[in-house]
Amino acid sequence: MNSSARMNTAARRFVLAGATGLVSGHLLEGLLADATVAEVHIVGRRSVTVSHTKIRMHVVDLRAMPPLPAADEVYLALGTTIKVAGSREAFRAVDYDANLAVARAATQAGARRIGLVSAMGANAKSSVFYNRVKGELEDAVLRFETAATVVVRPSLLLGDRQRLGQPARRGETLAAPILNFLRVILPRNYWAIAAEKVARALLAEVPSAKGARVIASADLQDY
Repeated sequence: MNSSARMNTAARRFVLAGATGLVSGHLLEGLLADATVAEVHIVGRRSVTVSHTKIRMHVVDLRAMPPLPAADEVYLALGTTIKVAGSREAFRAVDYDANLAVARAATQAGARRIGLVSAMGANAKSSVFYNRVKGELEDAVLRFETAATVVVRPSLLLGDRQRLGQPARRGETLAAPILNFLRVILPRNYWAIAAEKVARALLAEVPSAKGARVIASADLQDY
C-alpha cells in the first residue's frame, strides 16, 4: 500500500467527553494509536497535557455546549463523585447534564455511534442517588436515534489515579483489596475491574455494534 492509500484509511472522527479520567485516559490512548482514526475532538472543562496531531481540544462551559465539528462516534466518560463535586446537584450537573449535552451536540454533528461509561447498579428507579442518576443518563442516551449505542456498567474501577494527577479515592483504596481477597467467592459482576478493560470493551464494540447493547461488569472482565 502506498503512502497516500495509507493516509486515506485514517477517516474516523471521534468526540471524547473528558480525557483525564481512568477510563477516558485509556480511551484516548486507544484512539490515538488507531491508524483508522483521523481526529479526536476532546470536550472537557480543562485542557489535556497530551500532545498529538490527531487531538482537537475543546475547552467549553459544559452548561452551555457549543456546536461540535462533524464526527462519526462519541464516547461519554465524564464523571465525578458527590464528595469532589460538593453536592448532589453539582454531581448531577457533571454525570448527567454534561454527558447528555455532549451526546446531543455530537449526534447533531453527525455521530451515529455512542459509547457510554455508566456503572454497575445503574437504574433510573433506584433509591440510591448515584445509581439513579446513572440510570437516568442511560435512558436519555438510549433515546437518541443512532446506529448503535453501547453502555458499559463497570464495578469498582482499578487504575493509577496518581498518574492522572487525581487524588486517590478513599473508598476505592479501601474496597479494592477487600474485593480482591473475596474474588473467589464473589459473583464475577462484583469483581473490581481495571479501567483499561472498560476502555478496550468500548473501543472493540462500539464500531461494529448494532442497536442498543449493555455490557455488564462480569463480561467486561474478558477484554
